[in-house]
Amino acid sequence: MTAATANQLPGHVHVSSQALDVEHEKAALTDGNHAVGGVCVFEGLVRDFSGHASDSLTLEHYPGMTEKSLESIRQEAGQRWQLHGLTILHRVGKMRPGDKIVAVIACSRHRQNAFDACAFAMDYLKTEAPFWKLEDDGKGEANWVDARDSDHSARNRWQSKET
Repeated sequence: MTAATANQLPGHVHVSSQALDVEHEKAALTDGNHAVGGVCVFEGLVRDFSGHASDSLTLEHYPGMTEKSLESIRQEAGQRWQLHGLTILHRVGKMRPGDKIVAVIACSRHRQNAFDACAFAMDYLKTEAPFWKLEDDGKGEANWVDARDSDHSARNRWQSKET
């Protein structure tokens, strides 16, 4: 198997309120594919943002629009790097610290393509995907959270890079 063109890129986008099964998704991309020499897996966890055990994060999205945005990011990565697969998983709904919220799995013949595609997908996902985050501090206060300046800077670094 040769590296896939963007339109044939194995993998998919999945948005769900259910727990993410990263190992299953990784196996779906790699089992029997001996052309894969590198797999980069990023798993993002809900962090304890206020120091209280009852904290939660609720992620809302616009069904259909969110998946289309994530697929666009996936296809762009497939055009930039020689990949043998790329899957993007994202949770929505109410989550607690320690829960997996996002995963990106990138497969390629050589590690650098997988590393770069994974980082690119996360950097774009953080700023471009239509998710709305509501952090609950456990004391009855909830705040909507926007992408940080550092998230935008991380995304912007890819706009000047040639692959």
